[in-house]
Amino acid sequence: MSTEVQPDPSIIGNIAKPPFVRLPDPARLFADRAARFRALATGHQLESSLKFLAGVSQVQSDIQSGLPDVTIPTSDTLQRAKEHKMPPLDRSAFNPDPAFDQAFEWLLSAVEPLAMPTEAGAALARVKSIERRARDMMVHNVLADAIPVEELAEHIFVAAALQVHYARVAVKLNPESLVEIGHGVCPTCGGAPASTMIVGWTGADGTRFCSCATCGTLWNYIRVQCTLCGSNKKMHYQEVEGSEGMIKAEICEDCRGYVKMMYQQKNRDIEPIADDVASLGLDLLVQELGFRRGGVNPFLIGY
Repeated sequence: MSTEVQPDPSIIGNIAKPPFVRLPDPARLFADRAARFRALATGHQLESSLKFLAGVSQVQSDIQSGLPDVTIPTSDTLQRAKEHKMPPLDRSAFNPDPAFDQAFEWLLSAVEPLAMPTEAGAALARVKSIERRARDMMVHNVLADAIPVEELAEHIFVAAALQVHYARVAVKLNPESLVEIGHGVCPTCGGAPASTMIVGWTGADGTRFCSCATCGTLWNYIRVQCTLCGSNKKMHYQEVEGSEGMIKAEICEDCRGYVKMMYQQKNRDIEPIADDVASLGLDLLVQELGFRRGGVNPFLIGY
């Protein structure tokens, strides 16, 4: 692995005018993620884990058919959020409703037959046996990014259900109603990004988007600026040997944090959650250099 921190030269060329947000398409989001996990698993050091996460992602896709309709915020709530530059989906005020309850129940049942690590199987059994109050506390933990270290495995299943629910709500919002909230904050649900991507879309080629770990919203962000604190003074980029420039860690000397930057132009199949997990080696390298991970990915809880 390379340990040399190098600057990432910004490519100056065609000036794209990207949209501020791209809302998730739940019908494709999890199916595409499952396919990417499966592709990355072959021959990978984390093959068994990646295959398990491919199964979880496929379940997230499959259970959507027949789920109750989600409830979206009222027009007054949406307008108030826009005026005050707040995310319209308030994570701190979330109360599990029938749509989430059904998604959670179906997900737990559907993942049970999957081949999974022993620890994950034991965690699943514990989650299925907990009372409603304890489950709701786990939901709160995930949304507050405050998961107890001793319950990391259990919270993965809760986070997976929340991803399904929040994506189904997010897609019903009007993208024009969403505004910039702050550095590293999803304009839809207020969550942190898992990673960022330099995209290859028509009309947005070469621009950067943050990817929300919860609702799947992508939002445009300045390319050469720390995702976590907004600094652009002491930025460096790190990659592991052999990555061919597809995934780098954006390192900020000011806040001592980092977020991954993925180059979709180099590989159109890159998926911000799956490739984040598969590039765990980069996390370990950068953390050895003394930087903390700023991206939040429920499948990398504990790193």
